[in-house]
Amino acid sequence: MARTSSKYADFEGLREQAVALRREGLSRRQIRDRLHVDNNDILNRLLEGEPLPEWTERPNAKDGLRERARELRLQGWTYDQIQVELGCSKSSISLWVRDLPKPERRDPTEQAKLAARKRWEHELAKWDEQRQLTKATAIAEIGPMSERDLFMSGVALYWAEGAKDKPYARRENVQFVNSDPGVIRIFLAWLDLLGVERGRLRYRVMIHVTADAEGAEKFWADLAGVDVSSFQRTTLKKHNPKTIRKNVGENYRGCLVISVLRSADLYRRIEGWWTGMVVAAKQRTP
Repeated sequence: MARTSSKYADFEGLREQAVALRREGLSRRQIRDRLHVDNNDILNRLLEGEPLPEWTERPNAKDGLRERARELRLQGWTYDQIQVELGCSKSSISLWVRDLPKPERRDPTEQAKLAARKRWEHELAKWDEQRQLTKATAIAEIGPMSERDLFMSGVALYWAEGAKDKPYARRENVQFVNSDPGVIRIFLAWLDLLGVERGRLRYRVMIHVTADAEGAEKFWADLAGVDVSSFQRTTLKKHNPKTIRKNVGENYRGCLVISVLRSADLYRRIEGWWTGMVVAAKQRTP
């Protein structure tokens, strides 16, 4: 027993060595092995007041959550609100913010509104995720488009959006108007399929007078693959102050009007194709 005690007789000298080793960056285990100190209590006393070397400190994955929790607590958030926001336990939140002042008690109605808003935002995010998944699945279901697929799509698109002949106004010419770039792409591809030369096409933009007409002309010219100088004069729609328009902003580019020269025969064929589709659909009816 006396032998064991004599091992640490020069405590101060041993402490100087331990501190020096600690400041060199050695860990507790390394110091213990170097100085042959087997007693943890004595090792603690030898290293008392000396910080851990930086390399032994492990990053805490929850440091970011802790800081965010403290920020929210200082803003007056309750434990329940912080838990909903960060998704961590109340016990952790309590440890992180217990030194901060308690927020003033809020109106229960206001708290209920905040909780309801959080739940709504969560549900909205889930709903949007489902929307995107449904759209992605539908895109994959289409696959490659055959010539017949494109042909039938083009006929239906034209009859929905194109100019049509009326008994009281003979208009046997092909003219198509739309604001959707995707629809315009399909229409142009359809005309190519039908063998309509691009030189027979004329382009014109229709847009509100308060919008960026020049930018719209460039957008549609790039989409159609033609020079903007070939466009006909843009039609500007007058602004009605009583109307609250929704089609505003940088993504508003008006409509593109595509006219096909010498297209009376093509128009009659389109009308015939559409009539044939209607007849075929009737024959499928049980």
